[in-house]
Amino acid sequence: MPPTANAAALIRHTVLLRPAIITTAFSKTFPTTTSRAVFRSCTVIPKVTSRTMASSCSSSSSKGGLEKLPSSPVRLLRTTSSVRLWRRPHLLDHRTVALVPTMGALHSGHLSLIRRAARENHHVVVSIYVNPAQFGISEDLDSYPQTWDSDVAQLVKLDRELADDGDNLGRISAVFAPSTKEMYPGGFPGQEVDSKGSFVTITPVGELLEGRTRPTFFRGVATVCMKLFNVVQPERVYFGQKDVQQTVVIKRLVRDFMMPIEVVVGRTERDEKDGLALSSRNVYLGERRRQKATVLYRALKAAEGEYKRGERKRGGILRAAEGVVEGVKREEEGKGVEERVRFEVDYISLADPDTMEEIEEVDPARGGILSGAIKMLPVEKAREGEDLGHSGGPAVRLIDNIILEPEGGKEE
Repeated sequence: MPPTANAAALIRHTVLLRPAIITTAFSKTFPTTTSRAVFRSCTVIPKVTSRTMASSCSSSSSKGGLEKLPSSPVRLLRTTSSVRLWRRPHLLDHRTVALVPTMGALHSGHLSLIRRAARENHHVVVSIYVNPAQFGISEDLDSYPQTWDSDVAQLVKLDRELADDGDNLGRISAVFAPSTKEMYPGGFPGQEVDSKGSFVTITPVGELLEGRTRPTFFRGVATVCMKLFNVVQPERVYFGQKDVQQTVVIKRLVRDFMMPIEVVVGRTERDEKDGLALSSRNVYLGERRRQKATVLYRALKAAEGEYKRGERKRGGILRAAEGVVEGVKREEEGKGVEERVRFEVDYISLADPDTMEEIEEVDPARGGILSGAIKMLPVEKAREGEDLGHSGGPAVRLIDNIILEPEGGKEE
């Protein structure tokens, strides 16, 4: 074969072959080109249990056996191979794909992220998967809200709205609803701190704040996000600011592993009446605790007010938040057991916007992050007929945050 033929064959070989990523606990290899890689995850984890999302969901099948959401063109994909088969033509056609990862129990915060993704991309994939790896062994995995029918109805309705809106670049093209066996082929992921297996850890940011109280949480988040990114291969991924530390972890994941993905953070969606951050876990609260659940947001707003009035020292900013919390506690302690609400403060933080490390003074040129976490304790004594919330009203962990904008920066 002449040299020119060898060169042509080499060029064809280079164009057609795509590199693979193998992620294990021991080695991480990523593509050095800007082409979209076929990512493969290898997971070796002990224990065999299964938790399946959407195993008995409503769906419809079109000709050829393709599964779709009811009365909708939205594809329902359950396996890695089906997602890759769906994904490849859009890669070849240079169509952008966005991923909005969720654990179901969708609310308007999720829908806001999907709307933004549809404005900015040709195709939107919504993943619905309750990831056991980010729950501790004593956390609420078994009682976590599973609302598949409601989620599907919301997505079908939203997709129709997006189709009618001419300002959108795309719409919802697919829902990825895998089983735990699909996501963790080596077995149910370990939830203990010292569990063996293939995990992704992002430190030190994953060890701070939420990571101190929930030591396996960000390990589980980073691991499942790496898997989802490998499977879907999106150009952009969308997360909400409410989980601000999570967004910092994901940005670090993408940066450190050199993944060709843009992380887009959408503003926190709040209740229009009292500002409570929307969360899938709010269904646990019940009426009584829901009325006092805004204590954290009110505390953070008080601290933000001090910053806006020119305070830059940690003590002065956080003192305002602590004052709100203590005032509500005293008020509740003066009530009877059938009226009061009890809560515990895990932390109220003033941190660097890039590292989540605590700071003693806010640099006006960089701003900061006010964040906090509280646990709403179960009602001591229920009134007759009182709605205690989903699953009988267990303890509920609520988080929230406010970005302290740099001087001259745009406020959320």
